[in-house]
Amino acid sequence: MVACLLISDTSKNMASKLWVVQHLNFDPQYLPVTLQAGIISGILALAEGTAIGRSFAIMRNYQTDGNEEMIAFGLMNIVGSFSSCYLTTGPFSKSAVNFNAGCRTAMSNIVMAVCLRLTLLFLGPLFSYTPLVALSAIIMVAMFGLIKYEEAYRFFKVDKFDFIICMAAFFGVTFISMDVGLHISLGLSLGRALLSVARPATCKLGKMPESALFRDIEQYPFSNENEISGILILEMGSPIYFANCV
Repeated sequence: MVACLLISDTSKNMASKLWVVQHLNFDPQYLPVTLQAGIISGILALAEGTAIGRSFAIMRNYQTDGNEEMIAFGLMNIVGSFSSCYLTTGPFSKSAVNFNAGCRTAMSNIVMAVCLRLTLLFLGPLFSYTPLVALSAIIMVAMFGLIKYEEAYRFFKVDKFDFIICMAAFFGVTFISMDVGLHISLGLSLGRALLSVARPATCKLGKMPESALFRDIEQYPFSNENEISGILILEMGSPIYFANCV
């Protein structure tokens, strides 16, 4: 027995959901839940959208402005909230399809929005029998071209912990969901940052020959010959504060 999930007819009641201001509920009992969900989802959406924007910017060799990204996401979510829109961010899968289709400017988003709206309103019954696996195949094919295997190998050679974070994010997104993969990678990155600050790397310095510079004696063994008698010079890998001064 084979089960096949199909796209339902999305054109039904679509026009009635275009404007939902009259359904807004300002009951104070929902305020804590709304604030908690809004703050968490906003941080995740901003992190996801910024990371995706930078990944495509690197591929096309241009710069992105984090402030402009934040303003754009904020405006999109404010406007979208009046029509019961899903949280707006930079989805990696749809951005990959858009990128592989040859789109280069933001005008493509307007064209896609108009086409999507017309499709949902008038062509819903035609797509209602399309298997969801067909849409997944389109996204997966577009994603394969964006995976940078050489970057993962570089992480493995340079820093094993960065490689672990990369693999955790990859498998979390691939086998669970985008949100779970992002949670895992952010948690590991935060843990690594706290660990590196709480337990900073220290090195013993020695004076370079015929120079006023001091360098790590493990990286520059010949600097060990110019150590100052009775004085031990150490370099801390992070600022000293209460968590790492013990």
